[in-house]
Amino acid sequence: MQKILILISILIVQFLFSQEKPKVIEEVKIVKEVKTFTNKNGNIKIDVANSIFNSVPNMVDLLAKLPKIQISPDKESITVIGKGTPIIYIDNQIVTMNDLNSLSVDDIKSIEIINNPSSKYEANGRVVLLITRKLSKKEGFKVTISETASFQKKFNNYFGINSSFKKKKLEFKTNFNYNQIKVWEGNGNNFTIPNYDIVSNYNVIAITKRPQFIFGGGIFYKINEDDYFSLNANRRAQKDIFDIVTNTYNQQQTTINNINTLNTNDEFRNFTNVFLNYNHKIKSIDGQLFTGFQISNFNQEIDSEIFNNFNDTSFELSQNRFQKIKINVYSVRFDFEKEFKNKMKFEMGVLFLKANPTTDFEVNTINPSSNLSSNYNYKETNNAAYTNLSGTIKKVNYSIGLRVENTIAKGKNSSESNLVIDKNYTNFFPKLEIETPIDSTNTMTFNYAKSISRPNFSTASQLSTYINPYLVWNNNININPTITDEVSLAYQFKDKSVKLSYYDIKDPVYYASSYNNSQNLLTFQTKNFEKESGFNLEFTIPFKYKIWTSTNTINGIINTIEDKVSVVNPSKPYLYFYSNNIFRLPKAIELSLTSWGITQRTEGVFERNGLITFDMAVSKTLFKNLSCTLSYNDIFRKVKFNENFSSNNVISKGVFYTDLHLVSIAMRYSFGKIKDQEFKERAIDENSSRIR
Repeated sequence: MQKILILISILIVQFLFSQEKPKVIEEVKIVKEVKTFTNKNGNIKIDVANSIFNSVPNMVDLLAKLPKIQISPDKESITVIGKGTPIIYIDNQIVTMNDLNSLSVDDIKSIEIINNPSSKYEANGRVVLLITRKLSKKEGFKVTISETASFQKKFNNYFGINSSFKKKKLEFKTNFNYNQIKVWEGNGNNFTIPNYDIVSNYNVIAITKRPQFIFGGGIFYKINEDDYFSLNANRRAQKDIFDIVTNTYNQQQTTINNINTLNTNDEFRNFTNVFLNYNHKIKSIDGQLFTGFQISNFNQEIDSEIFNNFNDTSFELSQNRFQKIKINVYSVRFDFEKEFKNKMKFEMGVLFLKANPTTDFEVNTINPSSNLSSNYNYKETNNAAYTNLSGTIKKVNYSIGLRVENTIAKGKNSSESNLVIDKNYTNFFPKLEIETPIDSTNTMTFNYAKSISRPNFSTASQLSTYINPYLVWNNNININPTITDEVSLAYQFKDKSVKLSYYDIKDPVYYASSYNNSQNLLTFQTKNFEKESGFNLEFTIPFKYKIWTSTNTINGIINTIEDKVSVVNPSKPYLYFYSNNIFRLPKAIELSLTSWGITQRTEGVFERNGLITFDMAVSKTLFKNLSCTLSYNDIFRKVKFNENFSSNNVISKGVFYTDLHLVSIAMRYSFGKIKDQEFKERAIDENSSRIR
């Protein structure tokens, strides 16, 4: 199969190179070349619209190709090297992974990785991914149709239609995507529990059939030059049908069992997000006032039947499971900003948020017969206020801000009278940035920030995943927020930069294991570890030579994770590198070669393996509005995650397989023309990134 795909790839590349258009010159345009990557103090901005990146079929795969960004094997979470989980904004609206999957890559202008966000951005993170959508300049309409065929372990197909229409002060945007996806996932683990003389290991594979519908629309009305109104909504609905197949070896003292487990699942999941924005200029004081309302809803239902086959006898029904989670989030915010004649800018704002996740959980065990059910209700309110002042004093740029947030959280099982969760806490988050130019090409920048990371709303539930009769993965409703203090110093020379950061993290969250001897059950569960701290030395080195443009990032990191009930090994420094190389060839052909890698990591509690991967893509505009892109990812199939640790006297050696190796062919056709587009969105729900 691999040889056939390689042969197809070669033939398509030859076809692309062989095509020539009729040499008819209608007009001559002088076009300024746009840089794909730009760098300022380590904040990297990627031009998606005018680069080969605009051919990637979906947003998650696009982000995986960008510097320092790591996507989890299940594609459900994002981390940034040296920074942790990012806050994600589309224009000025904070979004979730669900929103990303509802967004067309064709609608993206640029993506910026902001390492030191100001107080205006929420405090729930140390780094922001700012996604900016395209803008135009005249009235009209535009429709883009895209089709991508992706050959991985299974065949995947992505089809999308995006349209925009503008007439005078009124503008509409709509999108529709239908994807037929088959997701392959695999992982395994070897466990040793010396205190009970137990050795256990398993390998699990899951293949998911996922028909997926993504659709949305928005309306923008410009009242006058300074005021506007907008309404936007998007929805993603998908049905997941998947079997989890697990092979387990379990030895307890002299008793040995080999178990085959079949976990059949029928899941339905949908996400809806609606927001309303109004912007008004207060002319008497020359200030801008923004008001926003947002409603988000997430639903997930899972029906499971679990069968076990002990020692090659026969499969017998072991459990029936029904799990349901529903999350409703309502929020409103007000922002005010005023710029003075001396270019000093004052900003302030408030946010009010209310979230209500509920979980229904029912397990029927066949032998021995038992029934376990629960209904868990969680409520959280978050009230925040911020102020930020920025400007310039004798060529020194400054930004100083303070954010205060109060959180009230209450959780209760319907069968109990007492609260399981009862929290009320207030945090202050100061931020400071001072940028000092040495001369026209040299700049020094100092940053300090305090931030918080709260658990996702879905983790405030009792959802669990059955692996085998001895092992289950559980959520933890008792997770405390993580507080981070970080200070950094950056130096920039032209477009190259170096930055040194130190961070100290209280209550970081990771998975840990524990064994219950009375239940003979091993549980994997997220928990708060004691402390995490480290240094990060980062170099960003772009350069250009004729047709070759290269962007390179190198991070030297030493990170220590500590925990009282875990074995903590001495930490060792490790390296991360990223290199993107773009070659602009004749006949409108663009070739991209991307690689990233990370060396072996020893970070106190955890030991993780080194990784390296190489991607290639070639793109050509066949006709005026038709383009074709051939991509080949993880060419050498080297991405496999290993994680070893010892917690609560359980030694764990885990491996997580990925399905990144693929060949894909993308076709994109556009017709119509629209310019002078003024569609705008603003942040409303600053905790929506926790809805998953």
